[in-house]
Amino acid sequence: MRVRGDILRTYQSIHTWTGIIAGLVLFIGFYAGSLTMFKEEITQWATPPSHQLPQVPKDQFDQLILQASTNFDKAQQSFTVNFNQQLSPLTWFEQGGGRGLHLNNVMRHATLSDEGALVTQVNPTNELGELIDMLHRTAGIAGKAGHEDIGVLVLGGASVLYFLALVSGVIFLLPTLVNSFLAIRKNKGVNRFWLDSHNLVGIISLPFHLIIAWTVIVFAFHDVLYGGLSLVYGDEPMFDRGERSTIEYSIEQLPPISSYLQKVNEMTDGYHVESMAFSDLSTTNPMVGITIINEREMMRVNSGDFIYMNPYTFDVGYSSIPLKDNDIYTPLVASFFSLHFGGYAGDLGRWVYFSLGLLGAFLFYSGNLLWLEKRRQKQPLQNKSSRFMASLTVGMCLGSILAVMITMLSSKWLYLISDQVNNNYLICYYVVFFSALIYSFVVGAAKSAIYLQYLLFVACLLIPITSVVSFIMPSIGLWGPIYFPSMVVEFIALVFAGVFYYGAIKTKQRVYYGERNSIWALPLTTATE
Repeated sequence: MRVRGDILRTYQSIHTWTGIIAGLVLFIGFYAGSLTMFKEEITQWATPPSHQLPQVPKDQFDQLILQASTNFDKAQQSFTVNFNQQLSPLTWFEQGGGRGLHLNNVMRHATLSDEGALVTQVNPTNELGELIDMLHRTAGIAGKAGHEDIGVLVLGGASVLYFLALVSGVIFLLPTLVNSFLAIRKNKGVNRFWLDSHNLVGIISLPFHLIIAWTVIVFAFHDVLYGGLSLVYGDEPMFDRGERSTIEYSIEQLPPISSYLQKVNEMTDGYHVESMAFSDLSTTNPMVGITIINEREMMRVNSGDFIYMNPYTFDVGYSSIPLKDNDIYTPLVASFFSLHFGGYAGDLGRWVYFSLGLLGAFLFYSGNLLWLEKRRQKQPLQNKSSRFMASLTVGMCLGSILAVMITMLSSKWLYLISDQVNNNYLICYYVVFFSALIYSFVVGAAKSAIYLQYLLFVACLLIPITSVVSFIMPSIGLWGPIYFPSMVVEFIALVFAGVFYYGAIKTKQRVYYGERNSIWALPLTTATE
């Protein structure tokens, strides 16, 4: 395919500058987003097993709820029933609550003893998974603009540029796409290898990137979109909200748990109930949010679909799955969320999205490296702007990964000091991140790229070593993987320890023995430093 040279240069320029401007924050969003595919497993891995109480048979949940609500005032208003064998059967917040990252949440867990007596314990919640999710949504950028996170808006703007970079990249690759699509040319130099790898990853995962770009834009600017719809609807509500109830209920009127399970079975096909979150039970507006799972269907998010209903009348207020044959809007919106959050194909889908998220992060990192190599001068001393961008790229990208890995590594050790670990998570992340960023500017991108990868190797390796220590010396209070998902966390950490060690060795070879005029070159005399 032939395209005029001036057109190709224009689209290449658009691709380069939109990618450079948006790449660093999107790198954090992508690698953290890949980890959120296993957010629940990471949180469970980081939480001491002693914080969970034994499950009870389903026919004992009514007795458990009755005893809990009789003895604890907060349980009369809100509680969550968990059917997951790895979680406590009944929980409610003694302090805090709500979605998102909350550092001071305190939860009470309840179960029944073998004799039928109520057993409870109070523990602060573990927010490690929520911290990673916050990085995914905001790239770690703090602050709010109104009720929106500034970081969400920044990522939304970056995704607009990201979409332009995708489209322009495909256009200027069209003339050579057929001949060079699967070509990884190692024998033509390091720069050509990086360029071929960058292009291959970008083209293969293009549908995924287009989906992510559009969904992030909508998630970030949905208020603006809804505001635009007001020009059509005026003051008239877009949806019929129905009449507000004036009937005040009490928990004594709550139907048995089996009735909810039966109702879900009647309304759905192939779904099973994972949990039920009851709220405002002694008000005129009670609600139960039922999480349901069917891995053979496209679910709203990878952790399940939702049905919200009145817990006393079973009137459905909202459902993320269509409950009527003529419902077109619900599956349309659900598919939009599902495509972003990987809510289909079960565990296979989650692993695919995990891999694509990491490849997306590689795309932004490699794009910055290619830009730096293209701009470098044919002399040993590069200009200040190139050196600045190189240090910023290494510091932000490797520093943000290092900060997450060290925060994960510190998790089990922090519990030896105190149960109040969430504030320490936040401190640990930002201290490590900014330390790595400063280090990159102090010693330069080339040297910091080596030693930050060595630190990543050590941090990842120490995660499974911590579990080994827990088996060798159980008296110190650490714990190892109990369930299979926890073992997967350890295994992935071990794999990436090898990846970063190999990366550090290859980077070191390039720094000391590669092209002398590269932005990544250091004098041979410093090789022993």
